[in-house]
Amino acid sequence: MLKFANFMGRIVIFSVLIFVLASSCSTKMSKIMKSKDYEYKYKMAEQYYANKKFQESQKLFEDVFPYLKGSTRYEDMYFKYAYSYYYNKDYLNAENLFKTFVENFPASTKSEECEYMRAYCYYKQSPKVELDQTNTNKTMGLMQAFISSHPNSARIKDATDLIDLCREKLEMKDFKSAELYYNLGFYKAAAIAFGNVSDNFPDSKKSDEYKLLMIKSYFKYAEMSYEEKQKERYEKVLSECTEFSDRFTDSKYLEEVSKYKIQTLNILKPGKK
Repeated sequence: MLKFANFMGRIVIFSVLIFVLASSCSTKMSKIMKSKDYEYKYKMAEQYYANKKFQESQKLFEDVFPYLKGSTRYEDMYFKYAYSYYYNKDYLNAENLFKTFVENFPASTKSEECEYMRAYCYYKQSPKVELDQTNTNKTMGLMQAFISSHPNSARIKDATDLIDLCREKLEMKDFKSAELYYNLGFYKAAAIAFGNVSDNFPDSKKSDEYKLLMIKSYFKYAEMSYEEKQKERYEKVLSECTEFSDRFTDSKYLEEVSKYKIQTLNILKPGKK
């Protein structure tokens, strides 16, 4: 019990110290904000930024904007202001500020970096696979525009890698949608969806797997169809099997596709139902 009491006592002391320190920092910031000396405010904004206290620097930069606008220091301050939002993980506002920087300072040596960072802010806002991928598509568009505008940039590889990551996310989203159709027993919808994934991402390492899943779906669809519809639907399976063999000559799934083809041919033999 004594050890526990000592431990709790230390926690209380530590908490009090943190509170006192936070109050002190808050009081200091309040005094700076109330100051009419804009040079002093600018100096403190730079100091806070250098010390990675971005919330404080952001507030002070905002306050001295009217004072520095048009001066030689305005561009650099705007650049840091945009980054203060980025470092605070406010990617929505950071994106807009990087965009505005490029518009306001098109000839700046920092303009290229801000173009890249604008696109990167969209990437940081890209949600998990299951959700709407508007920001993922926006990232790809802006990164491609960056590559076109700055073909010799040192950031080309990073931009290309990010485009690839976004494409993988979109691919996974489409795959999961197709997989859901299959698991729910909507085999025609699954077949079309798997086919779209294969066609939309032809360079994917899993393109042949998607095509196989499409064949499986069409086979299931034919199998569960009314008898009068089965012939044409099994013929669709055969057509897709042939296309698979022509397109993926080295696929590890060739043998499995061949089994579906043989099984389908047997079903379609005269006299078979």
